[in-house]
Amino acid sequence: MNQREKEAYLREYSILKSQGKPFFPYAVAKDSLMAVVVMATIIVMAIVLGAELGPKVDPTTTTYTPRPEWYFFFLFEVLRVIKPSSLTPLAAIGVPTICMIILFLLPFYDRSPERRPERRPIAMAAAFFTIAAMAFLTYEGANAGSPNQIDMATPPGVVAAGGDTLRTFEDGRQVVAQSGCLACHKIGHNGGTIGPDLTDVGGRLARQAIDRTLENPTAPMPSYADLPAEKREAVVEFLAQLK
Repeated sequence: MNQREKEAYLREYSILKSQGKPFFPYAVAKDSLMAVVVMATIIVMAIVLGAELGPKVDPTTTTYTPRPEWYFFFLFEVLRVIKPSSLTPLAAIGVPTICMIILFLLPFYDRSPERRPERRPIAMAAAFFTIAAMAFLTYEGANAGSPNQIDMATPPGVVAAGGDTLRTFEDGRQVVAQSGCLACHKIGHNGGTIGPDLTDVGGRLARQAIDRTLENPTAPMPSYADLPAEKREAVVEFLAQLK
């Protein structure tokens, strides 16, 4: 902004200011009235519709799917996209912090006095990109699959075999997902990093070794000796096919 534009802006601002109304009590009164309307609406909705309460928490379940509040879905999706556990602090803290810094610095790299949107391309582009990115990430986070879901394709050899082999493999996939194995082990794209990665465990261990590990594992892994024989066989077959 050059000196002539600055003087024109200040002259126009002084004229508009002299024609306006003071912030107090006019703007304060309107804001207060709107706050009362919003609070009254929330109270009426709470009385008429009631607060939604889900079932009581079951501390023994292994199939619970944790979900953040809807306004954190975008950050939830960022955590899902950035897979390596070493980058989790960057996803949880670094990305939001960088975005906030860019937002705070907006008045410094877009110093145009214009208020019309079409005359502020930098500010409008930044606003559009931010809103579009958060909307997309929120949508993806809301429709994300369960972290207990084994996100990997069935091996071609199992698909080709079909029949009992394919049925046992899919049964084993379901038992592993429902048994809480992904809390510690990673299979495909989902799972924890406390225990060994089981994505290709069938190429490292024979079926007998996998079965012995399920029966007599190394702490802190729990024993699955009490698992019904049919389910245990399905788990062994599933893990043995991961190569």
